[in-house]
Amino acid sequence: MIVAFSVSPLGVGEDVGEYVADAVRVVRESGLPNRTDAMFTTIEGESWDEVMDVVKRAVAAVEARAPRVSLVLKADIRPGVTDGMTSKVATVERHLAAE
Repeated sequence: MIVAFSVSPLGVGEDVGEYVADAVRVVRESGLPNRTDAMFTTIEGESWDEVMDVVKRAVAAVEARAPRVSLVLKADIRPGVTDGMTSKVATVERHLAAE
């Protein structure tokens, strides 16, 4: 299962990097494969419960310091697939190189 999510604190002003770092820290400490870019953090695990536990704890880390939190989440639930985070990108790159 791959989940891409974005946690945003609301009511804390424009500079939210410190709050987002709290969420990303939780993800990185989880030990699950993950990647963070300018818009989302992506995490991969074997089960719904495993991945969603990390998302829930990441939201809680932001919620502990912000009066309101927004969560955007997209999930790819595909049993039996491992390393999907890397292999999906590799497939696209392979097609681009063939042009």
